[in-house]
Amino acid sequence: MPKIIFIYYKNKFNIMKILLIGAGSVGIGILTSVASQGAEVSVYARGETAKAIRKNGIKRCGLFEHYEIKDVPVYESYSDIPENTFDYIFIASKTTANEEIADNLNSHRNILKNDAKIIIFQNGFGNDALYLRYFPKNQVFSARVITGFKRHERYISEITVYTEPVLLGSLQHENPSCLREIASMITSSGIKCELTNEVDRYLWAKMIYNCALNPLGAILNVNYGKLTESEYSMEIMDKIIDEIFEVIKASGYSTLWNTSNEYKDIFYSKLVPDTYEHYSSTHQDIKRKIKTEIDSLNGKVIELGEKNNVDVSTNRIIYNLIKSIEKDF
Repeated sequence: MPKIIFIYYKNKFNIMKILLIGAGSVGIGILTSVASQGAEVSVYARGETAKAIRKNGIKRCGLFEHYEIKDVPVYESYSDIPENTFDYIFIASKTTANEEIADNLNSHRNILKNDAKIIIFQNGFGNDALYLRYFPKNQVFSARVITGFKRHERYISEITVYTEPVLLGSLQHENPSCLREIASMITSSGIKCELTNEVDRYLWAKMIYNCALNPLGAILNVNYGKLTESEYSMEIMDKIIDEIFEVIKASGYSTLWNTSNEYKDIFYSKLVPDTYEHYSSTHQDIKRKIKTEIDSLNGKVIELGEKNNVDVSTNRIIYNLIKSIEKDF
């Protein structure tokens, strides 16, 4: 069993300071990782989550080294945060909160240092757009995270699956070298993290997978593996994938596979079998009767498809079904 390393903050000068917004499993997992390597971290949270982190700090367990970070500052109001404090803002909330978060950061930009960076650790594609309304493109970056995190308690994140490194980069083609220290900290904590100039290609790879499985699993109330055991659900997924590849091509983007058929080969032979028992985040949101991230998934495909005159009718049907389910939430 990995040993647990406890870290208590001391007063230091010139230490990297990071604010997390979105204290879910991914946010707590990544924040604990950088804190374990010397970053001074704070959390914006409310209600029971704020109470739990004030009492217990934050903890990372599961695969790799286990860490507990004690005495983590928690803010429930942006107006309570000291001015000129943070070098980085980590955004790990659900994408449905992005507009509110971007507006609040703009209204309270005095909490940021002049060269502060925003890193978005979320599902979906193009989530930087709302932040770019207020901040220049050399301050807004995106992360591709496919490591599995699970939050058993409000202050604990368990690493359940690791397949590929966390990737940090810019959808606006800015040089990500300014994030080298963050990448090094995450790697030193046990989760490999790399910089890339092609984060868009990797985010699209994640998008294809999520858009094909996430909403359909929720609609049919089944895990990912079950979706591949019916010719009818497979036909729907095939059409979703085909449409996304057309959108990627028409929008001037690219991904890791040249054709949809090339992707389907690995999708059905490896990607889905490796996550056979998994129930999607959309499925979990619907069970909890909260708004899903469908707008950042198939909704983004529809937006780009309509902009570039691509038929996205299957993605539209899936999107409309999820929106119909959400209607009474």
